[in-house]
Amino acid sequence: MGNSSSMLTQYDIEEVQQHCNHTFSQQEIVSLYERFCQLDRNGIGFISADEFLSVPEFAVNPLSQKLLRMLEGLNFKEFVAFLSAISSRASLQQKVEFIFKVYDSDGNGMVTFHDMLEVLRDLTGQFISEQQREQVLTQVLEEAGYNKDSLLIQSDFMKILGNTGLRMEVEVPVD
Repeated sequence: MGNSSSMLTQYDIEEVQQHCNHTFSQQEIVSLYERFCQLDRNGIGFISADEFLSVPEFAVNPLSQKLLRMLEGLNFKEFVAFLSAISSRASLQQKVEFIFKVYDSDGNGMVTFHDMLEVLRDLTGQFISEQQREQVLTQVLEEAGYNKDSLLIQSDFMKILGNTGLRMEVEVPVD
């Protein structure tokens, strides 16, 4: 499984399924493996930033640079685990953990107002002013019982996002 030119065995598929809590079917894992091998152009079993950026949908994503921090250098099993968090079968907890990692850019387990503002800036671009972003973010935090000085941990994200009907999903095409 380390070398992308090798074939997946039944054992490999089951191991990947177990690693991602059976979020994907065996057929979906095979499809993901085929896509992983296409992306891994140098055949070393890991996908580089340049290889990820070769996917047009990824390259135009406003959060692509933040996602690259989480994705670069993943092997196939880690790649599937990453995708499992944004699968339609992922639990709310898995999705919140994923979102928290996007916001926690320094990986210290806490998200600041500045961290959230940075993601909001990436998402909105020049469509709204910095002042408007700060106002929106301040209002969202206050409605959830926090303020600009709050250091949010993952459970705070669960509290804030848990009642929003959070939907973020990736579809795995099966050939």
